[in-house]
Amino acid sequence: MVQRQQRQQRQDRKARLTAQDWADAALAAIREGGVAAVAVEPLAARLGTTKGSFYWHFANRDALVDAALDRWEQISTEGTISEVEAEPDPAERIRRLFTEAVASATADPLDVALLATATHPQVAAAMRRVTERRVAYLGRLFAGLGFPEPEARRRALLAYTVYLGHAQLGHAVPSVLPPEEGGELRAYLSEALEALMTRPTGPTRPPADR
Repeated sequence: MVQRQQRQQRQDRKARLTAQDWADAALAAIREGGVAAVAVEPLAARLGTTKGSFYWHFANRDALVDAALDRWEQISTEGTISEVEAEPDPAERIRRLFTEAVASATADPLDVALLATATHPQVAAAMRRVTERRVAYLGRLFAGLGFPEPEARRRALLAYTVYLGHAQLGHAVPSVLPPEEGGELRAYLSEALEALMTRPTGPTRPPADR
């Protein structure tokens, strides 16, 4: 009777820990040490449970990595897009998206950690999917400002490049960026974004022959 109760209690603990709990723990491990840091026993210790809880939700480690990457996509891409969509003005939408994305990437090294392991097949697939989604959404926002589709796509890619470059520098060599004090960093990022959002006022001329 006692053994049956103990077995039931263990099963209840496993059931209370959700697959999302494991995915979030795996993301925390990736944030700290890349995909190689996703290991079942250390994650079980982090969650205060046993490996049995892991196998209650996942067939193997690859399934957990996929769940973690899906979670990253939902939080950092789809969740952010949903929040930004509440802003009716396209220009303000771009400013808000850019500001929030840069602030998040500066505070959270997860995107940088994933970029560092982008050759991993599962990460590569998720990174490609997320990048295409983000650039496509940015392109839609620039198109909302009146840019033709090819130009909107080009500016979206430039904006995303600025975001990634800033995120990388912010974690690797923060000293090369303008300081946050006095608003210098905000002014620098705002200037870069406004340049991307400004439409040419006059005809463009082809480069002169040399």
